[in-house]
Amino acid sequence: MDLSILTENWTVLLPEMVLTIAVLVVMIVDILPGRSTSSSGVLSILSLVGIGLALAASVFVWTQPDAIYLGSATADSFAFGVRLVVLLAAAFGVLLSQNYIDRISKNIGEYYALILLATVGMMLMGSAIDLIIIFLALEIFSLAVYVLSGYYRENPRSTEAGMKYFLLGAFASSFFVYGMALIYGAGGTTNLRLLAESLQSPAANQMLLLPGIALLIVGFGFKVSLVPFHMWTPDVYQGAPTPVTAFMSVGTKTAAFAAFIRVLTEALPAQQETWGWMLAALAVITMTVGNLAALRQSSVKRMLAYSSVAHAGYLLVALVPATAQGAGAALFYVFAYAFMNIGAFAVLIALEKATDGDVEQERFNGIGSRLPWLALAMAIFMFSLAGIPPLAGFFGKFFIFKAAVDTGWAWLAVVGMINSAISAYYYLRVVVAMYFNEGGSVERQQWLGLNVSVAVAAIGTVVVGLYPTFWTNLLMNLGG
Repeated sequence: MDLSILTENWTVLLPEMVLTIAVLVVMIVDILPGRSTSSSGVLSILSLVGIGLALAASVFVWTQPDAIYLGSATADSFAFGVRLVVLLAAAFGVLLSQNYIDRISKNIGEYYALILLATVGMMLMGSAIDLIIIFLALEIFSLAVYVLSGYYRENPRSTEAGMKYFLLGAFASSFFVYGMALIYGAGGTTNLRLLAESLQSPAANQMLLLPGIALLIVGFGFKVSLVPFHMWTPDVYQGAPTPVTAFMSVGTKTAAFAAFIRVLTEALPAQQETWGWMLAALAVITMTVGNLAALRQSSVKRMLAYSSVAHAGYLLVALVPATAQGAGAALFYVFAYAFMNIGAFAVLIALEKATDGDVEQERFNGIGSRLPWLALAMAIFMFSLAGIPPLAGFFGKFFIFKAAVDTGWAWLAVVGMINSAISAYYYLRVVVAMYFNEGGSVERQQWLGLNVSVAVAAIGTVVVGLYPTFWTNLLMNLGG
């Protein structure tokens, strides 16, 4: 047994501690006398400060020698990469919520506290190296996101989204716990690094191991929207307040895939020949079903939901080889995905009617001439999501497919490229509507946080694509 994994270094969890303190500060400020102190502006600024301090703490921990906290969490480079993407998503989520949350709820402090609490759980998913801690982190962010999904209580669609997400999420959690119990029974430990050793010993119970792996994949599959565990995704994405949808579309996917990568590459690398084919089959089905379903959607929100399912399939391609190259490619992909996907939802917020919560594709008709800058940003996001060079999305898919080709999974990369070509149809359909269809007058919502989000997301999508060397070197190395 490697005794170094039992060292106690509390700084490993410093970013999560900082953000937890920020949650408490937001809740305290919210109950101070005088409602003016509880305005969305004040609380959003406090939330952004907390996110900034958590990012600084993440950088500090990352620059220290790799440390482990009681065999449960680590502060390695991969954990830093996950924290970076999750905090980026959280910052966008707060900016997009500044004026939006005032319209749908009076409980502003609770809303921002839940955003930050979900972020704590998502970050912990990336640094956890123990099955029990992964489950605790999973439930921390899941419970917060369940509530956020149904936060627009006057909208029946939002209430339905929250309830559906909660019920199906609880069902999926039971699969995860059962799988975790079986793997513990097979290996005798919940620590991922000790599991890798114990599962290769003659004493390991292989009869328990394979069902345990299958149940874990079901639990993770729900969180990352793999087919056939994706049925909640379009309804929840459409019904949830759009800033919540934007945040969860990136944060949940990043956190769940991070833990997925940890479990597969650190605890179960010797079983790759078994679970690799399972994931490959799921990747093919997920990409195909997600893209074909997106073709039929008139709601842009539902289209992006099914698009998110397809992107989960692309990410799964990076996991199949169980290599550091694949983990790095996945990390780069979610980083690029954060800009282009949250940017697309930000444009939807700008075009939403005050109480609608959704945008039909016809609302994009003719905005290329009426709202040229907003249309340009949306075109950038659509081109990038489709994987058109030289934008960030192209390089994200390129590195994922390259990781598959380099390890003998070329056929899987070919399937991914075919699906990427199919997706171009429904992404470019939005661009055609903006620039080639006639449309009436369009009112747009705007506030500082929304405008900043659209601009930063568009610039980030372009810059990462035009100057990929720095970002690929950083994020690919973090993944390794």
